Formats: sequence, C-alpha cells, structure tokens
Amino acid sequence: MGIISSLIQLSDTIRKPFEVHAHCDLPCGVYNPDQAKIEAESVKAIMEKYEASNDDYFRDRAIIIKEQRAELVKHHIWVLWTDYFKPEHVEKYPQLTPLVWEATKLAGKTKHTNDISIAQQLLDKIEEISKIFWETKKA
Repeated sequence: MGIISSLIQLSDTIRKPFEVHAHCDLPCGVYNPDQAKIEAESVKAIMEKYEASNDDYFRDRAIIIKEQRAELVKHHIWVLWTDYFKPEHVEKYPQLTPLVWEATKLAGKTKHTNDISIAQQLLDKIEEISKIFWETKKA
C-alpha cells in the first residue's frame, strides 16, 4: 500500500466518509463530443503521414499511436453514450443508437486499416453524433 493510500485510510478512520449521490460521473457540462472528434482527426492525420513516409520505424510508431488514438475515440463515444445520453434522447433521436454503434465500429476498423476513407467516415459519424449532442444541450 502506498503512502497516499495509507493516509486516506487513516483519515477515513478519524472521520468517516459520507456518501454522495449524482446522476453522472461529474457535474453536468463536462461532456463534449469534440474529444472524440480530435482523436479521430489524429487517426486520419496519422494515416496520411503513414502513407507519405518510407521510414519503417516511423510507420511502426505511427501504427501504434493510431491504434491508441482509435481506442480513445471509442472511449469518448462510449462515455457520451453511457454517461450523457438518456432514454429521452434516444426516443427523440432514433438514429442515435445506430450512429453510436457505427461510429464505434468504424473506430475499431481504423485500427485494422490505413484507409483514409474509413477515418473520414468515422469523422462524419462523430459529426452526426455531435449535432444531436448539441441539440440536446439546447433543450
């Protein structure tokens, strides 16, 4: 056990922690589809740099970083899906469920290819999700 964990445990014995409740991970307003978009733009840019390079070491690093960024895209999409969007959003925007599924699948697909058109399709899906997201924020 680390020092910080020990100190937290000690403080818990001195003063019992109290239970809190929230409807989301953090106060509202922290969710934003731009996080997924930025990572997807990185995926596309890495694919373009990969294609432009003949350096095998650079290309190996590019693939590793691209796969990490694609995983982050999936993470940010799923955070929106599981923590932000609510049943009333799905009811009002029935295309939301397939959009999230398709975007997540495309993010995974970018890990298996360097086809820039796949990355663009991913960006297009994220843009559609983003439009719905911002409409729900106005409501």
